[in-house]
Amino acid sequence: MAKVPAAAVAAGGLIGGYGVARWTRKRQLGGVVLAVAGATAANQWRQQAGGLAAGALTATYVAAFAGSHPLAKKVGAWPAVFGVAGAVALASWAVADRRG
Repeated sequence: MAKVPAAAVAAGGLIGGYGVARWTRKRQLGGVVLAVAGATAANQWRQQAGGLAAGALTATYVAAFAGSHPLAKKVGAWPAVFGVAGAVALASWAVADRRG
């Protein structure tokens, strides 16, 4: 079975976490999706690129989540989420996924 790239897992966590929180009106459920996807991606990053890269990409993931909030006030919620998800996916691909 083909492995899902960490870039897709991380981007999916950001998009899915927001979608679940919005549609269920339960922010905690969105947080669970965000956390599970983030932990899964971090594990893949560690296996593919080592601990230092995994730490940096995990920090990028968390910063993207936090940064999407003020960005949403300027461009709207969904564009902000898609923008930060794309940025995290690109960083993941550049640092870890293209090596695997």
